[in-house]
Amino acid sequence: MNKLLSLLVVATLSFFTHASDYQEGKHYVKVHELPVDSPEVREYFSFYCGHCYKFEVMAKSIKKNLPENVTFVKNHVDFLPGASQKMQSLLSRALITAQELNVAESQIAAIFKYIHVHRAVFTSVKDVRNVFILNGIDGDKFDQVLNSEKVTKKVEEMKNNQDTLAKSGDLRSVPSIVVNGKYMVVGHGHSHDHGSSEENVEQEYNDLVKYLLTLK
Repeated sequence: MNKLLSLLVVATLSFFTHASDYQEGKHYVKVHELPVDSPEVREYFSFYCGHCYKFEVMAKSIKKNLPENVTFVKNHVDFLPGASQKMQSLLSRALITAQELNVAESQIAAIFKYIHVHRAVFTSVKDVRNVFILNGIDGDKFDQVLNSEKVTKKVEEMKNNQDTLAKSGDLRSVPSIVVNGKYMVVGHGHSHDHGSSEENVEQEYNDLVKYLLTLK
């Protein structure tokens, strides 16, 4: 984990040893409950968000350390200021397309890199298509899946989740982690004054997520 990511996560958590020390309102909050079919940890993020790009290390760690019966879900949002609403919506569709093509991890990395490393700007579906092609996806297959009814439905579901939490005032920034549609990890602006190593930062975040999975 790089130093900047470590500082970001430290700003999110106050470090405790025992699960009983986690406090509602300090370490997590209840949000407008969303229905979930099975246990899940959902990350609300945007490809245009620099913090989300840096948080990818932690997101992968959370996913890796979840119990087998828990799904990690990435939920792209389209409300970031300064970015085209049209392109934000298109990248939501691109995310689902990558998942349907079973190349989510590589394509997520490629899209983040396009924006935050190459400093390139998506202006059309052609730009997004080219990123997929450069990473080994057949263009015709991309077109077919991108415009499929299945992808459209999943994008609508993702958008509904975002809008519900945004309208209730629970989702104001990204990245945000929501557990089982009920509990959101919150930030507190703590400084790095607990003597925790970068490895412990990662462990503490994972421990909090696992604790929230136990709540009813």
